[in-house]
Amino acid sequence: MNTMMRDHIAIRQQDDVVIALHDMAPGDTLVLDNGEILTIVNDIPRGHKIAVHPIQPGQDVIKYGFSIGKATVPITPGEWIHSHNLHTGLSGTLDYEYQPELNWQPRVIPAHLQTFDGYVRPGGEVGIRNEIWIINTVGCINKTCELLARTAHSEMAGRVDGVYHFPHPFGCSQLGDDLEYTRQLLSSLVLHPNAAGVLVIGLGCENNQIEQFSASIPAEYAYKIRYLKAQEEEDELEAGMAYLEELVSLAEQEQRQPLPLSRLKIGLKCGGSDGLSGITANPLVGEIADWIVSAGGTAILTEVPEMFGAETILMNRSASPQVFGQLVDLINGFKQYFVNHGQNIYENPSPGNKAGGITTLEEKSLGCTQKGGHSQVVDVLRYGQRVHQPGLNIVEAPGNDLVSVTALSAAGAHIVLFTTGRGTPFGGPVPTVKIATQSELANRKKHWIDYNAGQLLEGQSMEQVSLDLLARIVDIASGRCQTNNEQRGFREIAIFKDGVIL
Repeated sequence: MNTMMRDHIAIRQQDDVVIALHDMAPGDTLVLDNGEILTIVNDIPRGHKIAVHPIQPGQDVIKYGFSIGKATVPITPGEWIHSHNLHTGLSGTLDYEYQPELNWQPRVIPAHLQTFDGYVRPGGEVGIRNEIWIINTVGCINKTCELLARTAHSEMAGRVDGVYHFPHPFGCSQLGDDLEYTRQLLSSLVLHPNAAGVLVIGLGCENNQIEQFSASIPAEYAYKIRYLKAQEEEDELEAGMAYLEELVSLAEQEQRQPLPLSRLKIGLKCGGSDGLSGITANPLVGEIADWIVSAGGTAILTEVPEMFGAETILMNRSASPQVFGQLVDLINGFKQYFVNHGQNIYENPSPGNKAGGITTLEEKSLGCTQKGGHSQVVDVLRYGQRVHQPGLNIVEAPGNDLVSVTALSAAGAHIVLFTTGRGTPFGGPVPTVKIATQSELANRKKHWIDYNAGQLLEGQSMEQVSLDLLARIVDIASGRCQTNNEQRGFREIAIFKDGVIL
C-alpha cells in the first residue's frame, strides 16, 4: 500500500479506483502516482471510491487488485463510484478447486514482546483475567443472575477482577440443533480460562436442563464450576452468594506469571466498517494476527457471510486438502442457510457500510478477510466449538457483531480485536479492543475507541504501528491496562438462533 497522500490513497497499481481521504467537490484536482492530474466530477464523501480509468458497462471494477463488482453504466475518470453505478458480480453458488499458496514465512518477534503475564489454570490452560462468570442456562433467570453479579461484584471488589453475568433470552422452548447450538455456546463460555470460576444457574423446568448441560462439561473443569437450580432453592440469592464466595476464594489463589506469547489467542472482527477499513484497520489487525501466529499463538477469524467473494483467498491458504474441504463446506453451508430462509445470499453490505464507502459484498469481503493476515488456515471450527490448534483458525458464525464476538470468545479468544470505521460502544465477554479506521473517529469517540489505525494515513509505517499495537495487546493481556468496554462494564453475549421456538 502506498504511503499517505494529501487527498487520496491508491491501494494497488492495477486498481481502477483511488480512495478519497476527505470530502471532495466537483472541480477539485488530484495528482495521481503517475503524475496525471485527475479532476473530480461530482461530490465524493471521505472513504469513497474515485474512478481513475474509463470503465464500460459490465466491466469489472478493480480494487485491492480484485474485482469488487460490475459497472452498470459508463464511468469516466474523476467520477464517484458507488451504488448508483456499481453492482455486485456475485450470483449463485460456486465450485472450488484447491490451489495452495503456502509460501508465508513467520516473522521474528522483538524480544520485549515475546511474553505476557497471565494465569495458568489447573489443567494447563491460560487466562488473562481472574474473573468470576455467571452463566444462565435459560433466559427466565436473567434478572436473578444480574442481581447476584451486581451484589457480588460490589461486595467482593478487590479480591478478583470482577463478577460478571451475560444475559440471553434462550435455553427454553428450543428444539434439536437449535437447542444444541445454545448448549454448545454456553458450555464453551463456561470453560473459558478468563473465568477462574463459573456459577451456572438454571430455573429448573427449561429444555436446557442443568443435568444435560453439565454432562457436556469435561470432568477436569469441575473444580471451577458450581451449579444452582433456582426452583429447588428456598432462597436462590442466598445460595448463589454462598457459591460465589467459594469461587472467589478459589480465584484468590491464582497469581499472574510470565508466559510466552504462544499461549495467547486473539479473535478478529470488524463492525460498522467504512471505505478505509480494508486500507488501515483490517490490514493492521492482519499484521497482528501474523505476529501472534509467528510466535506460535492463535488467531481466530469468523464472519462467514463476509467472506463471500474473497473466500478463495482463504481457501488457497488452507494447510491441507482436508482443511480446504472443511472451509468449502463451511462457505457452502452458510450459503445454503440463506437459501433455506428464502434470502438473497449476497444481500450485503449494510446501510452504514454503504454510507462509509463500501458498495458491494465482494468489496466488503476483500477488506474483511485482510484481518486474517497471511498465514496458513490450520483448522475450521463449527459454531460454539473451541480452538485446539495454534495458528489461524476459522470459526462458523454470521457477521452480526454480538453473535460473532461471542463465538470468538467461546472458541477461546482471550482478546477480540474489533475494527470499525463508524464506531460502536459494545464489548464481548472478553476484552474487546476497538480499532478506528481513521483519526477523526478515534478523536471524537475516545470513550469507545482503544486504538487509532488512522496513523497509517499520517506517515506511520505498518511495522511501526503494528508493533505499537502489539505492545498494547501485551499490556492488556498482562492486566496493566483495560479496554474501554471493560472500564465501562460493557459486556454482552448473543447466541446464533436457527430453529423453532415452541
